[in-house]
Amino acid sequence: RYSSMKDYLSELDKETKKALETFYGFSEGKTKVRRSVDEWNSTGSDFFKQIPLLKFEDLSKTATDLHSGQKRKIEGSVFHKDSSIVNSGDSNDIIGFQLCDANNSSECALYTFSSGVNAIQEWYKLHYMNIMAQIPLETKEKLSYSADDLLLTCFFDGLSCDKRHFTRFHHPLHGNCYTFNSGENGTILSTSTGGSEYGLQVVLFIDEADYNPFLVTSTGAKIIVHDQNEYPFIEDIGTEIETAAATSIGMHFTRSRKLSKPYSDCTETGADIPVENLYNKSYSLQICLHSCFQKAMVDSCGCAQYAQPLPAGAEYCNYKKNPNWMYCYYRLHERFVKEQLGCQQICKDACSFKEWALTTSIAQWPSTVSEDWMLRVLSWDKGQKINKKLNKTDLANLMVFYKDLNERFISENPANTLVILLSNFGGQLGLWMSCSVVCVIEIVEVFFIDSLSIVMRRQWQKAKKWWNDRKRDQVGKSPQAGDPERQGHDNPVCIDEDLPTFNTALRLPLPQDNPLPRTPPPNYSTLRLETAFTEQLPDTLEVGQH
Repeated sequence: RYSSMKDYLSELDKETKKALETFYGFSEGKTKVRRSVDEWNSTGSDFFKQIPLLKFEDLSKTATDLHSGQKRKIEGSVFHKDSSIVNSGDSNDIIGFQLCDANNSSECALYTFSSGVNAIQEWYKLHYMNIMAQIPLETKEKLSYSADDLLLTCFFDGLSCDKRHFTRFHHPLHGNCYTFNSGENGTILSTSTGGSEYGLQVVLFIDEADYNPFLVTSTGAKIIVHDQNEYPFIEDIGTEIETAAATSIGMHFTRSRKLSKPYSDCTETGADIPVENLYNKSYSLQICLHSCFQKAMVDSCGCAQYAQPLPAGAEYCNYKKNPNWMYCYYRLHERFVKEQLGCQQICKDACSFKEWALTTSIAQWPSTVSEDWMLRVLSWDKGQKINKKLNKTDLANLMVFYKDLNERFISENPANTLVILLSNFGGQLGLWMSCSVVCVIEIVEVFFIDSLSIVMRRQWQKAKKWWNDRKRDQVGKSPQAGDPERQGHDNPVCIDEDLPTFNTALRLPLPQDNPLPRTPPPNYSTLRLETAFTEQLPDTLEVGQH
């Protein structure tokens, strides 16, 4: 609320108006006549001492200092905030400011803008953050709008709602913001069906007259649809709604999930990212980038940037304690944008996230025929707090609803898994080679198992032969034929544990010159014939003569 902040911003607003009067020759309630810088009686403002506001005379580094009124040569690197925009107008309209290192005055950076509007706003915003960083949070919340001030009417799912359904959180630049259905009280509301009549319908009080004229140049409100566990980055992705209009926002809800490693480089919960989550909400790429930059700000500059959450043990930057913080911040931000800080390399996308696709339509509201009675009734309802008659530029009608209650789910699946790979491989073998699993098993058996068994058998035979030779060497020379121990089954030629085969029979050693002893023939006495007759029978005699 600008009216409650004027005591804190009075000096800054005064110097900003003087800068506009000097550069562009106009002031409130006076004729627009351009004044010379020398005609302005400077009182030695600290704002211009800390950040000199400059007007460039030409495209070189010659500029006029608004504070001293003197022309001087500007040294330092030139950074154009409107990077690729070329100023097509008079070079005298180029305005910027210079930031120097408090510890080394020769180290300076010059920031120029293609428009004086952007230069004034950026210069004002730097001083505004410095002032707000020194005000306690409780005080800033009291100086901002309450939910009762902001809401005029509220309906959800066809039923009336009020400020009890809204949760406050404080935004560094916008002040108090309010979340509907945040779930912090343990209850999450749900809609019964799709359509505008069953969504959220609110009429907001937009007090245009109490806007900060230098910080915000547009009228309306910013909204963002998000999950209860997500942080609302209103400044980055907020949707603006107009005053004196009815804005209808239809939504489609989509839940997406990406595959993690090895298919992508996303993170499931952010636990594997070496960056502290300063927002106390579920992980997202934006949270990681902002937290990483804030950590680098604390490490490099010794204080935290006001527009982001405060890390534990740190404090926000301000002129009194950190006179060098602006120069350090801009240098650090330059490295961040150029991806030289390392945050873009560390932070990863989330594997699962939710999206709301918004479709916006706008209609004139209130209509001409209903404007009179509607503004009277709303003024009557809020008369005790507003103390003035409302006009349509102070109001904004908002409707947020689901077009349908269908949840869309997008997920990634691997194109090939191990099962699919084996299936495709077997199918190709069967198609081109008439090969099946049984065939593959037979091939494995022939080429691997049988080959292995043959090799092992040959190795066993070699080992056995080596062992037998060693035993024979230990016994000595072979015994003589009369040695009873080498007879019969003790013959070493006959020792063979394996059954003989045709091939092994062919490899039997040849007989030596001194043949090995063999088993003698049996000595059977019954085979010895004794003569039973003393004389030979006559018929057995051989007849030699006739």
